[in-house]
Amino acid sequence: MSINKSADYIGDELTLFANATNWKHYWSNKLEPLLADSVLEVGAGIGTNLSLLRRRDQTWTALEPDAKQAQIISESIPEQDRDKVTVLSGTLADINDGEMFDSIIYIDVLEHIENDKSEVESAMSHLNTGGRLIILSPAHQRLFSPFDKTVGHFRRYNKATISALTAKSASIEKLFYLDSIGCFASLANATLLEASMPTEKQIWIWDKLMVPISKIIDKLCAHKIGKTIVMVWQKT
Repeated sequence: MSINKSADYIGDELTLFANATNWKHYWSNKLEPLLADSVLEVGAGIGTNLSLLRRRDQTWTALEPDAKQAQIISESIPEQDRDKVTVLSGTLADINDGEMFDSIIYIDVLEHIENDKSEVESAMSHLNTGGRLIILSPAHQRLFSPFDKTVGHFRRYNKATISALTAKSASIEKLFYLDSIGCFASLANATLLEASMPTEKQIWIWDKLMVPISKIIDKLCAHKIGKTIVMVWQKT
């Protein structure tokens, strides 16, 4: 699996967005009910999603290609959860062929993988029947900016391009957008600011002012627009 990384990716992006609490609670509230008993998170970063999404009764495998970040996750796991949480440094290719999960998630990860179709097909092979593959990624190639390039994105998705990744063993359960107001901020960055990395102030304005408005507008427009796309496949 080819993962696109730049020197700025490790630490900078993850640390900068760690304080985007409104955004993280918004999307995690949409995805958490979809997660079943055993979860594989591909590209777990520094473990932020683990604390957001995991229920105490779930087994969770955090798979992270960067060994330093995997170590950060390992050190953050409370003692009482260590029998339920496994941290592995590697990619999906390092998961044993017969190892199966009820849910597999990619949170802002698939856009970093060059051969995304092959990755999706491989992920489906590790799902139990009825299990879900859940993808959250940046939306709309028109919004591709210097920031995307800096953090190692190959692409952004829309409904057509992500639907084209559907494996033969999968059916689309959900497909929707989030953060309609954030589209305007992303468009400004892509066309006017051309910034390779947002500032803390820009993150604060987006998270504290724009995201709450997006939550209202998203509902009114039935999640048909947004700068983030969510795809949920179910294994048939």
